[in-house]
Amino acid sequence: MTGILKGMRVVEGSAFVAVPLAGMTLAQMGAEVIRFDRIGGGLDAERWPLAPSGQSLFWAGLNKGKKSVAVDMSRPEGRELVTRLVTAPGEDAGMFLTNLRVRGWMDYETLSQHRADLIMVTLMGDRHGRPQVDYTVNPSLGVPAMTGPADRPEPVAHAMPAWDVAAGHLVVSSLLAAERTRLRRGHGQEVELSLKDVAAATIGHLGMIGDAVVNDRDRPKAGNALYGAYGQDFVCACGRRVMVIGLTQRQWRNLVKATGTEAEMEALAARTGRDLADEGARWELRAQITEILRPWFAARRVGDFAGDFDAAGLTWSVFRTVREAVSEDPDLSNANPIFEDLDQPGLGRFPVPGHPAAFSGHGRVAPAPAPALGADTEEVLGDVAGMSDAEIAGLFDAGIVEGPRRATRSGG
Repeated sequence: MTGILKGMRVVEGSAFVAVPLAGMTLAQMGAEVIRFDRIGGGLDAERWPLAPSGQSLFWAGLNKGKKSVAVDMSRPEGRELVTRLVTAPGEDAGMFLTNLRVRGWMDYETLSQHRADLIMVTLMGDRHGRPQVDYTVNPSLGVPAMTGPADRPEPVAHAMPAWDVAAGHLVVSSLLAAERTRLRRGHGQEVELSLKDVAAATIGHLGMIGDAVVNDRDRPKAGNALYGAYGQDFVCACGRRVMVIGLTQRQWRNLVKATGTEAEMEALAARTGRDLADEGARWELRAQITEILRPWFAARRVGDFAGDFDAAGLTWSVFRTVREAVSEDPDLSNANPIFEDLDQPGLGRFPVPGHPAAFSGHGRVAPAPAPALGADTEEVLGDVAGMSDAEIAGLFDAGIVEGPRRATRSGG
């Protein structure tokens, strides 16, 4: 089966999360994505988590389905080779993703001299060009100050790199938008965006900036409560913890009915003069609501109510570790069509996800493992850079490029 982007060729020079995620997403939709790394591996070559072999599960996860070229970019010949790959001819080529822009060589002004219709998407840390990662952007914008238990004044960072993920998908949409312009009008362009701007725009879209300005306040910490409505975690008789949600009127009504707490909720509404059909009232009365619901959950095991909750269409979940989720949730197994169990050299066998979207005009493309470092160097030099066998052999002999014969590990 072929992906919806079959025929597109994208070159990627990247590190960290966002741009590798963007390239992987394009590859999983069928594009040919060629990643170049320095000989010995790039910045992410040994990033945790690691497999027992010491090889990076992180690198393998973000580079699935790509082609790999290993090149010595400290030498003029290596830089020239990267330029040839990025600007190679072809209607569906000439697209470049990076967060490692180098002025005077690997930048739009220089590369577009070799191909006028080049499309280059550049992700920066912030709009000033300073380096940033999720763990610095979040504190600068105030998100950790509203995260964590209500009785803890310390800011709480988050394990999920949300802005990297959002930025990665914006890199994809920006590339496709620029390509559409090129197809219609024939010209290329550079697209610039920054991780911090992605985060700033998102909190603005969610009303957080407006809240801080017009209400002159900071959002308080609320633990695991759902801000602005009702959602709370409870410990059950079996020791397991669940999250239940009453965001919409239907969700709230079904939760109250399933727990048999209608009378107590009506009494709370009468006592406070508040209408619990209003999600804002449920937020403000969350402590009292939780005190009504807590004994119900404390008296029951998850297995006692799970089937009834599902049958009633409640919005709820059990808290799990990732290891528990892999063991218990079929959505993280090959029962889910986005996953396939793969044997990955040096890493082991485990479920590997493909693209989450299903396109009606294209069958699902099975996930592919990440390549060994330099696995495609020879092929790419011949097919994309248009080099002869003698030229390729000369580059190998001079140590300007490497293939998997001398690369020591997947990803580095």
